[in-house]
Amino acid sequence: MTKDNNLLGKFELTGIPPAPRGVPQIEVTFDIDANGILNVSAVDKSTGKENKITITNDKGRLSKEDIEKMVQDAEKYKAEDEQQRDKIAAKNSLESYAFNIKSSVQDEKLKDKISEEDKKKLIEKCDETITWLENNQLADKEEYQHQQKELEKVCNPIISKLYQGEMPTGSCREQARAGSQGPTIEEVD
Repeated sequence: MTKDNNLLGKFELTGIPPAPRGVPQIEVTFDIDANGILNVSAVDKSTGKENKITITNDKGRLSKEDIEKMVQDAEKYKAEDEQQRDKIAAKNSLESYAFNIKSSVQDEKLKDKISEEDKKKLIEKCDETITWLENNQLADKEEYQHQQKELEKVCNPIISKLYQGEMPTGSCREQARAGSQGPTIEEVD
């Protein structure tokens, strides 16, 4: 979906230490002032490293006619964009669920709570799903949802059995579900 965007500027946030997928937390803030000046900043919450850029409406940018045409095109392709957004959400949900389940069962805290057989079964199914994702980048929303249901058929009974007697906070299922909810976005005035 970014292929249709108009590049206004770019910056890099460097010096972020390597970490497992989903662990780094980057807070990105967009602020448009009364003069139409866009300020974008990004902060790595763990290190405090920050970078920002200011975009002004300089000459050489889009004309009012170009902007009007883009707004009309956006309205015209709204349904198509919505389908694409739903497809991407389904893909991200499946990917996040697979990685979170795999990460959870490999956690040292669960070592004594899950059998090697169940652990192997979960990891193999997650790896199979991740490989499917890599090989099916152009799948449609329904295919991603079907794959997630298939993964959940294997994972849910094991996770339920794992936490049947005790329901600690932050269980595998909660972590996996939390990953499928997407980012939290706060509007700042």
